[in-house]
Amino acid sequence: MTEIRTPRLLLRRWTDDDLVPLSEINADPEVMRWIGDGSTLDLDETAEEIERWEEEWDDEGFGLFAVELLGSGELIGAVGLSVLENLPDARADVQISWRLGRQYWGQGYASEAAHATLEFALQDRGLDRVVAINRMSNTDSENVIRKLGMVTERDTTDPRYETSVRVHGIDLTEYEA
Repeated sequence: MTEIRTPRLLLRRWTDDDLVPLSEINADPEVMRWIGDGSTLDLDETAEEIERWEEEWDDEGFGLFAVELLGSGELIGAVGLSVLENLPDARADVQISWRLGRQYWGQGYASEAAHATLEFALQDRGLDRVVAINRMSNTDSENVIRKLGMVTERDTTDPRYETSVRVHGIDLTEYEA
């Protein structure tokens, strides 16, 4: 089983016990405003999301991790990798993304988990390139992206939601662990 430990976090595969805590995160409109069409997800939709993430792990050898606090074992969100297929000019890039419960914002958890995931992608999984996509007005995510060393590549529109997004990227030659 793939697990990554950071100083404060455990990134791991999903278990049945994660469904309710993740559905509580997904039910928060402030968390979900930057994800998809901005709609919250209920328990059944969250279960489907976890199932899709786990299928990607099986198919691709990577996916979104469950993120828990090492001290308490409390689930605080998700971070990980997925194949990007829906943007114009996307070359089946692998995207890094994160979603944390609002009470965990502003504490460096997203940066810590994302950095560990990027290292996993480029060093453990042998990917040559990783991208991050964020909505133009999501400055908090943009800050995490900058901390990862990613550079802005282009602005475009996500055709699924008609939202303006910015594409950032980093390749193995630019990455510094």
